[in-house]
Amino acid sequence: MSEPNRDKLAALEAKGDWAGVVAFARENLQRDPHNADWWVVTGFAYSQLAEYQRAADAFQQSIRIEPQDIGSWNLLAQAYRSLGQPERAIRTLDNALRINRDSPATYYLIGQSFTDLKRPDRAVEFFEEAVQRNPKFTEAVFALGVAYAQLGRKTEFDATVDLLGKMDPQAARQLAGTPLGKR
Repeated sequence: MSEPNRDKLAALEAKGDWAGVVAFARENLQRDPHNADWWVVTGFAYSQLAEYQRAADAFQQSIRIEPQDIGSWNLLAQAYRSLGQPERAIRTLDNALRINRDSPATYYLIGQSFTDLKRPDRAVEFFEEAVQRNPKFTEAVFALGVAYAQLGRKTEFDATVDLLGKMDPQAARQLAGTPLGKR
């Protein structure tokens, strides 16, 4: 992406003009429909507009062009979650793991998808993997603590609250305030 395009995009984002971002991305896609970055920009802007099916369509185009881009796979899965399709998100993320097994965000999103399905027993293993790959991934640590609480795993829950306390004391207090933490 050229410097002038980056500047214009940043200005539109700073104003929260997501419709303007979509229009600008579409202009650029008319010139170069094989530019995966502009498809990602389009999808992200549609996500901000809560037009999740359009976002998913754009992220699919990005993946078609650059199938190795783990970020696009993760964004596509998030769009499916926003559409209320966590099973589809999990299938998408399983495909992403075939491409790159190193992304903590991918494991986190699988855990979130299992959380959407009210399956903390499955979510916990993916949150643990996300935290193992990035011990400073605050959102994953918090989600792991919630899953432990849902499963009644007090020892692991307490250890997670302690870990989170070193990273984000406010989040640790919030986690500690869950029913398991009050016992």
